[in-house]
Formats: sequence, structure tokens, C-alpha cells
Amino acid sequence: MTSVLKLDLQYFAGEKTEKATPKKRQDTRKKGQVAKSSDVNTAFVLIAVFLCLLAIGPWMKTQVTTLFVQTFHVYILEEVTVDKVHLIFIEILMQVIWIVGPVMLAAAIGALFSNFVQVGPLFSTEAIHMKLNKLDPIQGFKRIYSVRAIVEFVKSMLKIVFIGIITFSILWISLEDVLILSQKNIHEALAFLGSLTIKMGLFAGGALLFLSVFDYFYQKYDYEKNIRMSKHDVKDEYKKSEGDPLIKSKIKQKQREMSMQRMMQDVPNADVVITNPTHYAIAIKYDEKKGDAPIVLAKGVDFVALKIKEKAAEHKVITVENKPLARALYSQAEIGDVIPEDFFQAVAEILAYVYRLQNQVK
Repeated sequence: MTSVLKLDLQYFAGEKTEKATPKKRQDTRKKGQVAKSSDVNTAFVLIAVFLCLLAIGPWMKTQVTTLFVQTFHVYILEEVTVDKVHLIFIEILMQVIWIVGPVMLAAAIGALFSNFVQVGPLFSTEAIHMKLNKLDPIQGFKRIYSVRAIVEFVKSMLKIVFIGIITFSILWISLEDVLILSQKNIHEALAFLGSLTIKMGLFAGGALLFLSVFDYFYQKYDYEKNIRMSKHDVKDEYKKSEGDPLIKSKIKQKQREMSMQRMMQDVPNADVVITNPTHYAIAIKYDEKKGDAPIVLAKGVDFVALKIKEKAAEHKVITVENKPLARALYSQAEIGDVIPEDFFQAVAEILAYVYRLQNQVK
């Protein structure tokens, strides 16, 4: 019965039921593991690209037309040589970059902005490191046939259906214009197709952005579930960050022993030890060269008090019994401190008595 109970406790201790600690979250973030939806990135990129096309569409049309005109009226008449072909290729490439560059820049800005909105400023190369366990066919099979794979499949189908319905609706609304497209000249046809494409792209991006909100919350839920910790993990992390309580208690015990040893070494230098007589012992030293008032060299209660009295007797330090003064000094004065002013008179009388005894002995 006891062994079964131990196994149950071990099982529940290993079950990941606890929320991730701030340190665990920070460590996973450094590895690039954050709650992020790729659909949000796609939606922002789509919207940014089609907004850019909406803004510079006429300019792009002019640039593309100029490129075609230059190609068929100028380049085609040039003499074919290696240097000339190379030069023409460079010129066309630079013009294509000039035309496509704003769109690519808009896509990059959209991607950076979407990532910043989701996870804030983060740069980590951990996610792009090659991991051999990803080549494991068994693990790959498990990823294919898992709950996450089913969720991703359902999401993909919803996106296809939802965006397909929206784009089809836009085409259906513009069906009359599409049917008479052949009756328009090339400039009007291109302008209409460009406008229709931008409209479909913006609406598709908006629809994807709407769906991505739900996906983001699912990714956040899945992320929180994956980084959960067991009670054992939380204890281990606490031990690593704060230190093992057993070790800390041993260190404190060692510190107390060292402090006790230093205190006992000062007892022989005391002028008098004031006692309770059994429960309290306070070692007092007065040196007029170092200060105007006596200081407490050592103090203790019960066992420590007994040790102080034994040490005092061993080195012939006079012990004086004064119950109220011993108790008061123990509670109000610390080792190495000057005694409180309220006790100057009482301690002075005891020291005078001690000095008279010492003189009589001499």
C-alpha cells in the first residue's frame, strides 16, 4: 500500500500542472519559443503589400510600360556582344529592383510589425539551429498524427473556405465588368484588373486577419500548456535560483558557530560578566581610550550563557549577578554596541565594584 502511494505521489509530482515561472518564461523566450501565430504575419504582409500596390499602382504601371518600351525599341536594336548583354542585363535588373523594391519593403515592414505586435522586441538564433531530433521519423510521424496537426488542418480548411467565399463574392459583384473586359482598351483593362486584384487582396487580408485573432489565442493557450511545469520542476528551479534550503541552513549554522567562536574569544578581555544568574550572561568591557561608555563583548542565554560564564571563570573574569540588568541588556544591546544610556549608572556601579575587588586582589 505504501509503495503504491509513493508511486501515485511521484506521478502527480511529475505531472505538469503548475504555471510556468518567470524564469522559465524568460528561458523559453531566449530560445525563440513564444506565443505567435503565423496567420497574423501572413495577414499583415498581405495587407501591407496590397496597400503599397494601391498607393503606387499607377507609378508601377508607368515604370513597367517604360521598361517594355525600352526593351523592344532600344535594347533589341543593340549589337549583341558579351559586354553589351551583360550591361543590358544589369540595367534591366536594376529597373526591376526599382519597381519591385517598394512592394518587398512593404512586405518586410508588415512582417516585422506583426512579429513586434505579438512578441515585442526579440532576437534569437536558437530557432534556426539545426536539430537532429527533427529528422527522427518516429517523432515526425507523431507530429503528423497529433491533435495539433488536426487543428492546423481545420484552420487551413476554414481559411480556404472563408477567403474563397469573400474573393468569389467580389468577383461575382464585378461579373458584368469582367464580361465586358474584352471591349476595353489595354490601359482600361489593366487598370480594372489592378483595381480588382487590390480589392480582393485587401479583403482577403482583412478576412485572414480576423481569423488570425482566434489562431493567436489558440497559439497562446497551446504555448502556456507546453511550458507548464511540474511541482518537482518548480522546486528544482527554486533550489537552483535561491539555493538548497538544507545547504542554506548549514551555512547559517556554520556562520552562527563562527560568530559564537569569535564572541567566546572576546570574553577573556571583558571587565565583568553580568548574569541572571542561570539564564542570561552579558560580558562588558570599558576602555576609556576607545570610548566614553562600556561596550558589550558577548551575550547569550541558557547554553551560551553557561559557556560565557565558564570562559569567564577560566580566565578569572569577575561575574556579578544582577537579574533585571542582565535581562535588559540582553534585549536592548547587541554585541559590539555601546550599552544604552539608561544603564550607564547601573553598569558604572558594577564596574566600580569590580575595580575595587581587582585592587584588593592586587
